[in-house]
Amino acid sequence: MTVPDKFDLTIIGERISPGYKSARALIEASDVGGLQDLAVRQAGAGAAYIDVHLGARAVTDPAFVPVVIRGLQEKVSTPLSFDFAEVQAQEACLRTYDTERARGKLPIVNSITEQRWEFMDLYKLAPFKVIVMASERVQDGVAKSNKSAAEIAGTAKRAALRLAGEHGMEMDDIFIDVSVRAIIADTEGMNRSVLEAIRLIRADAELRGIHVMGALTNIGQQMPAKAVDGSDLKHALENAFLTIAVPYGLDTVMGTPWRGYHPLPEDNHVMKTYRAFLEQSGTNALRVVRKFYRA
Repeated sequence: MTVPDKFDLTIIGERISPGYKSARALIEASDVGGLQDLAVRQAGAGAAYIDVHLGARAVTDPAFVPVVIRGLQEKVSTPLSFDFAEVQAQEACLRTYDTERARGKLPIVNSITEQRWEFMDLYKLAPFKVIVMASERVQDGVAKSNKSAAEIAGTAKRAALRLAGEHGMEMDDIFIDVSVRAIIADTEGMNRSVLEAIRLIRADAELRGIHVMGALTNIGQQMPAKAVDGSDLKHALENAFLTIAVPYGLDTVMGTPWRGYHPLPEDNHVMKTYRAFLEQSGTNALRVVRKFYRA
C-alpha cells in the first residue's frame, strides 16, 4: 500500500509560547517584532490559526496582552487562538481582536473545561470558536481526570451539546482536545484510551461536524532526541500517533506548521514499536518504551 506524503490536517501554530526558549526570550524582552516574525513564519508555513500563549506575563503585565494581539494582527491575517487560563486575559484578547483583519474569521478561546465554564460568559462580548479540554470532567462538584475512552468521549459530548444548547454554537466552531499523553509515563493505557475516544466521538451522529484535536509535542516529552534507527524520535512519535489517529477522525493538531507531519509505513521502527506499546500497560509498557531508542 502506498503511504501518502502528508496528512490533511488543520494546524494551530503553537510557537508563540514560553514553552519554547526562543519565544520565552521574546516575551520576556517585550519583543513584539520578534513575535510578529514568529507569526509570519507560521502563517507562511500553512497554520490555519496562530496560538498566543504569554505565560506568567499575562498575569504580571496584563497590558502587554492587547499590545501583542494588535501587533500580530498588523502582520498576519491568520485568525488567532487565545491560550490563557485567566478570564481577564481572554476578555482583553476578545476586545482587541479585529475580525476584519482576520478576513472575517473568528478567533479561538483556548480552552474551557467543565470546571472552567465561566469562560463562556465572554460569548456575550463577542462570538468565538472554542477548544474544549476533554481530559477532565466534573463529577459531584469535583474535577476528576478522565482515563477511559468512554469518559473522554462522554465529557466531549456533554460539553459540545451544552455549547450548542446554551450558546447556539455550531459543531464546526467546537474543537475537542482529547489530550495526547506522553508515552514516557503512560502505564495506564492512556494512549489507547485517547485513540479509542477519537473513534467514539467521530461515530456519534449528534457530534457530526465537530473537530477533534490534540497537542502533538506532548507525546514525546522527556524522550531522547534520536530513535535506535537514528531518526528524530519525537517527530517520529508524533507521526506514528497521527498515522493511527487521523484515520480514526483526528482532524486538527496544535503543532509546528513546518514540521512536515506525514504517515509512517508499517515497517518503520518507531511505528512498529508504538503499536507494540499500545498493546501493553504497567511496567510492560515502559519496557516497550525503551525499544524506541535501544536496540
